[in-house]
Amino acid sequence: MRARNVLGRSLSGILFVGLATAGCTTAPKSTPASATHSTKRIEPAKVTYNYTSEDRSCLKRAMYFESERSSHDGYMAVGTVIMNRLTSGAYPDSICGVVAQERQFAPGVMTREVKEEAQSDLDLAADAILHGERNPEVKEAMFFHTDGLKFPYDNMHYVAVAGGNAFYEKRGADGALQTPSPLPAYEVAMNYLPAHSASSAQFELLIPAAVPIPTPMPLPDAVMDTGFELPATVAVPLPRPALDSAGMRAGFDLAGG
Repeated sequence: MRARNVLGRSLSGILFVGLATAGCTTAPKSTPASATHSTKRIEPAKVTYNYTSEDRSCLKRAMYFESERSSHDGYMAVGTVIMNRLTSGAYPDSICGVVAQERQFAPGVMTREVKEEAQSDLDLAADAILHGERNPEVKEAMFFHTDGLKFPYDNMHYVAVAGGNAFYEKRGADGALQTPSPLPAYEVAMNYLPAHSASSAQFELLIPAAVPIPTPMPLPDAVMDTGFELPATVAVPLPRPALDSAGMRAGFDLAGG
């Protein structure tokens, strides 16, 4: 009896160990496919703005004359304001249009000379702006003035100081912008438009793509066809009889008879 009990316990132990071992070697449950796929980020659609070499020059001029020729941060801050204005829809739709707008930027910004030694720094800043970089401290500011000046307006919400300028947003008492919001840089795509493409597009409006050439009329033949056909036979007139012939004389004699 004792032997049977021992044998029963031994078999139970072997069975338990076998099940435990089988449980350890079982492959883990597969994760549902929906749980393994990460959510795909939907990129926002970008708004494309064309620019030319002239627009790039206007951008450099504004950065140069408005930031006191100071630093890269100053250049980028002014450039950010220009792009904020461009993409807000409340200002002209080109960089040169924004910079040249009357009484908005420094006098002579479009005509004064830019020193040659500043060109390399301006090129770096302009290319950075056109490729989507911004001065993050400027945020949505579209206005600035010389740092240190004070104005008695409650809607001037200052956000940054750079390049000798104080940058501010116009906001109401509730904190809402009083100007149209500019597009964030990641929603803007700048497309370079070569100068010859712009001029050719203008000429296409003036000159039709294909000018029709009139078909020349055939020259008339030497003899004009009037549609008249000659008869197959032509009557030949007979000679008039002489009055003094014998037949005519006899006839007159009878009539006068």
